[in-house]
Amino acid sequence: MCEIAGLAGADAVRHEHTVGAMGASQSHRGPDGTLHAAAMDGRAVLAMNTLLIVDPQAMPGPYLDRETGVLLAFNGEIYNYRQQAAAWGIPLDARESDSHFLLRAWARIGPSCLDGLDGMFALAVYDPRVGKLFLARDRLGEKPLYWRLDGGRLAFASEVTTLTGYGPAPLVLRPEVLAIETPVGVDTPFQGIQLLAPATLLTYDIATGSLDQHTYWTLTERQPFTGTYREALAKYSVVLAEQVPLRAPACDFALLLSGGLDSSVLAYLMRPPVCVTVRYPGQDRLDESKIAATIARDIGAELVVVEPDPIDFTTVLPHMMSALDYPMGNASTFSEYMAYRKISDLGLKVAIGGLGPDEFLMGYVRQALVLFGADAVLAAGLDAYRPLAAKLMHPAGEDLDPAEAVTRLVLRGPDAEGRIRDLFADAMEKAGGDLARALTLADLATAWRPLVMTSDKLASAYALERRSPFLARDLVELSYRLPQGHKICHPAEGKRILRDAAKALGLPREVWGSRDKLGFASPVPSWLNGKLAGWADAQIRTALTEAPAAMRPLLEGGLKKPGGRFDRTRMQALMAAAWFCDQTVRSAA
Repeated sequence: MCEIAGLAGADAVRHEHTVGAMGASQSHRGPDGTLHAAAMDGRAVLAMNTLLIVDPQAMPGPYLDRETGVLLAFNGEIYNYRQQAAAWGIPLDARESDSHFLLRAWARIGPSCLDGLDGMFALAVYDPRVGKLFLARDRLGEKPLYWRLDGGRLAFASEVTTLTGYGPAPLVLRPEVLAIETPVGVDTPFQGIQLLAPATLLTYDIATGSLDQHTYWTLTERQPFTGTYREALAKYSVVLAEQVPLRAPACDFALLLSGGLDSSVLAYLMRPPVCVTVRYPGQDRLDESKIAATIARDIGAELVVVEPDPIDFTTVLPHMMSALDYPMGNASTFSEYMAYRKISDLGLKVAIGGLGPDEFLMGYVRQALVLFGADAVLAAGLDAYRPLAAKLMHPAGEDLDPAEAVTRLVLRGPDAEGRIRDLFADAMEKAGGDLARALTLADLATAWRPLVMTSDKLASAYALERRSPFLARDLVELSYRLPQGHKICHPAEGKRILRDAAKALGLPREVWGSRDKLGFASPVPSWLNGKLAGWADAQIRTALTEAPAAMRPLLEGGLKKPGGRFDRTRMQALMAAAWFCDQTVRSAA
């Protein structure tokens, strides 16, 4: 994994020093070399921070094709690059990487090469033959890429704060942050800076200053799977067994093993030498370490147990928020951060995690509530989710529209303009009447962004490459295509097809038969109302003294009485306070 930054414009080469500084500001993400290079015509300068995973002697980027002048800065991994090189007749030496393949592929066939890539990536290509800068992200947005257009030049970077250092970018509190704890779409909390959308190619014509964005892949174009469940299970099991091991690096790596279904399947298929789990003493409901120990023993892996405490949280919060760039609504943020820190301490460079099945195979209780209704979910033994189910209460005889139902379940604050509900209504329409597929699209439009971005940003803070094998293109497309009954046929048993695949793999019954999803959830919200209440109040009040008016509602919400188990308002306010303080320090510097 590497990180990228750069500038394109008629006078870009005059700002080569600026691009060098942009790259240097991200050096923690690529500690094996930070370099920059100007295009042959001087109209683009690209920087790249390199993290060497397999070959410590590999040359850092950016990469130049001398015959065509095409210049590439690349972040990520293309898992099928050798297969595609053979298919396209692109020569590769034994020690050459996916970056060399991508450079030659782009020089030969241009942006259409994106269709053949399976992996996680953010890339920048300047092609002097057409005088254009191209930016692109992978299909599910695993690797971040931000951009801004200012003064006749386009600047981009892997970290949004790299671009705030390029020029003024006032803070903006997007309404969605109050509603669901995170910006949506391409918005960021910085005016004038956008996140490039997943599966998007941006083209900037330097001569005309024109800009075009094109979506090169969409899930909704996939045709529904029409076979029987037995046929689906056979196909899914084959794709799972073929694709997941391809994401294992050639070097030693660690698996984030919660003890749940997703990470346990990865353990059996990838056989990591090290598994890392997070446990909170005294928090029995969140403790899956016994199952994690069983899985690790079965595959012969070392199990490393991390046990964070409240003091750890107060100590790491500033660095955690600095790494995130801005607050994101993810309940497992602290647990992930502590796991990555431990993996880094172990001297490893790659961390594997289980993102994906919950969104694509109906693994969340909120999805079951929409599909089956509150009564059915509670009757299935998930009584702990009664406060969540209560959000679906409505007058007798009045049907609750699916878009309205899912909106009620995810809202954590006001949605005065109905933006979140509109997103869900749009997802329902795009799914063509299939409610399970609509719920997947709804998640991808809202909750997915903070999940995938948190994983990348926190891992990168410790110079780790984060890989998510369930996001293999073939696996994602097949999962989306499956009918609802193949994904969930009982309110308490989502991810049906993955459960059955796990059973066939020989995983213990307590894994594939478990009904409740825990993951790496943490007790931080309860700490903030207990042991850390005074400290949290002080942090929020300090931020309030200098925060702009737009941020005050968010911060003030954290000083109010909590609204129950599913209320993260205080956590959100505290993270916003830490983020604002970090921005203040950066501005002063």
